[in-house]
This record gives sequence, structure tokens and C-alpha cells, in this order.
Amino acid sequence: MATTTGVTMSMKLIIDEKAQRLLFAEASKDVVDFLFSLLAVPVATAIKLLGKESMVGCVGNLYASVEKLESTYVLGGVVKDTLLCPTVLSSSNSLLGLPEKTLHRCTGTRCSNCHVCRSYVTAVYGRPCPTCCGSMTVGAQLVPSAESGHTVVQSAAKGFVQGIVTYVVTDNLTVTPMSAVSASITLLNTLSVKDVGDLQEKTVQLGYNEGLAILKASLQSKTVLTDVFLGDNKAQGGRA
Repeated sequence: MATTTGVTMSMKLIIDEKAQRLLFAEASKDVVDFLFSLLAVPVATAIKLLGKESMVGCVGNLYASVEKLESTYVLGGVVKDTLLCPTVLSSSNSLLGLPEKTLHRCTGTRCSNCHVCRSYVTAVYGRPCPTCCGSMTVGAQLVPSAESGHTVVQSAAKGFVQGIVTYVVTDNLTVTPMSAVSASITLLNTLSVKDVGDLQEKTVQLGYNEGLAILKASLQSKTVLTDVFLGDNKAQGGRA
């Protein structure tokens, strides 16, 4: 896994300087797309990025168990990397450089029943076809259900949200569109801000290290933005 992707985003933090607390952040479409894409990160990928030791609970032990399992005990045709290095469904996680899931089918050239071979697809490039044992290397495309429609696939390739407004991200990663001045006033009232003169704006950069830190904090904390950008130990990456 690469340590950097070169992708950088920015986000504006709104801080109550007098109360020494982070109120919320103003984020663009790109930042919100990244935050929402964390929901599509497989558990094993999160463990690989953050390190087994940093995980809360026992999933890190499951990951280590698969790593150490000798091939003698693995079913034929099963590739351990499908558990240890799963791909993601969307390319919106480019900040972390995660590989996007692609599907492959058999060429059908080694079997007289090529239509049978081509009915199988896999996410593992080169996996043996269950019918003729040929390599499954031909790209295949997932067709959405009639309910979802083709436009959903097109939209997902470009992210998750529209870029027509600025979004508000609170410390606990609640995301809402900020579409009007009145909405901003309501938000400040909700957060019990009495003097707007005490508010400070701070623009922060979101790169690979900060992305990992947000992923880690989102699994462990309800004050994610404070922990990553205002804590004593600013984001230094995912390894604990």
C-alpha cells in the first residue's frame, strides 16, 4: 500500500476561540465524497491501512489469523488476498489510494460451452474458471438493477453528492448542506454561540495522513475533527 497519493483537499474549520472548541467545518463536494466513501471501505482494508494493533475489538486478530494461515488449510481456488486486500466499490476514495473493484470473466476459448464459462464473473484477476479452468481475465461490467438505473452507476463514478453548495461537517461527522445564511444562523444558535466575534476560521489541508487519521478516529471517537486537526498529536498517519 502506498504511503501517499498526492491528492490534497482543503477544509475550513470554524472555532469558538473563547470556549476553545471546534464548532463545525465548511467542506466542499470532494471532502464530503471522501467522508461518505469511508462507509464503503471493507473492514480488512481499514485494518491493513491502520494496522492490526490500532483496531478496537478483535477484528485485528481475525486479520492476523488469515495472514498466518498456511495454504494447507485453505480451500482450493480460494485466494487469501480476497480477504486481506479487498477492493472498494467506488473510486471516490482516491485520497487513500484504494483500488477500485473490477470484475472479470472467462474468455470461453477453452470450452465448447463458452456461454457457460462467460456466465461466471470474479473480482480476482486471473482466477481459474470453474468450468474450464481457463484464466478469468476479460473485463466485465456490473449491470445495475432496474430500480437503481444506469444513472446511479454514472453518479457513483463521480462521487456521492452535488457540488452546488458548501457542506457543514460537525465534529462527530454529521454532514448537512449549508444552503442559506439563515441555516448558518440556526446552526450557531444550536451550538450556543453568543458572540460571533469569538469565531475563528482555520483552513486545514486533507492529505493521505489526515485521511487515515479521520478513518481511524471515526472508528474510535465522537470528536473526529478535533482529534485530527486540533488535538495535541495532529494526524501522523494510520500506524499506531
